[in-house]
Amino acid sequence: MQILVIEDDKRISDFLIKGLEEQAYLVTLCSNAEDALKSYMHLDWDLCIVDVMLPGMDGIQFVQTMRYKKNFTPILMLSALNTSTDKVTALDMGADDYMTKPFHFDELISRINALTRRNSYKSSVKASNVLSFEGLQIDSDSYKVLVNNQAVEFSPREFKLLYYLAENKNKAVSRMQILNAVWGINFDNQTNVVDVYISYLRNKIETASRKYIYTIKGVGYLFNDE
Repeated sequence: MQILVIEDDKRISDFLIKGLEEQAYLVTLCSNAEDALKSYMHLDWDLCIVDVMLPGMDGIQFVQTMRYKKNFTPILMLSALNTSTDKVTALDMGADDYMTKPFHFDELISRINALTRRNSYKSSVKASNVLSFEGLQIDSDSYKVLVNNQAVEFSPREFKLLYYLAENKNKAVSRMQILNAVWGINFDNQTNVVDVYISYLRNKIETASRKYIYTIKGVGYLFNDE
């Protein structure tokens, strides 16, 4: 497995490289985001591990740039910032997971394994990558959504939520299931982030005559394709 580590703190990068190489990963280190984009993004990586607080372009801006360039390499963010707002911001910008420093190395390996399993599964699925419904098309290859044949812009997190609901059409899913599948981390179950993002989706895909997302009281939400 090829891993790109973007970290400017030598103590942390030495720790990461030593531990990852002991696990037989092939690791390349870059100390800033600008050089990573210029020198390494033409290569295929299985995973990027990116510090949030970098000199110059920070880790969040790096993720935004990657996703803007349609590069969907799995990205695990590392940060000393540990509030829910910090995590949500990173994940909304396109990161796949977020760990706070300090962390146990065993947990880092588990997160890496989970991300790469998820990515390998997606690559092996042979079904159509376009989900089509009346008045709605969702293309997971190009990250495009058409509503009544008109392109509508979605943030990476909005798109992931919409695709998850559509993949589970006609099935009620709980808020906790959505958090685990779309955000990839366990938030406080009192958070309203799912409800906020559901409202974003409704505003973008629904009309007075066509409703897709239904609230199931006491359970969560259901995407109805009928």
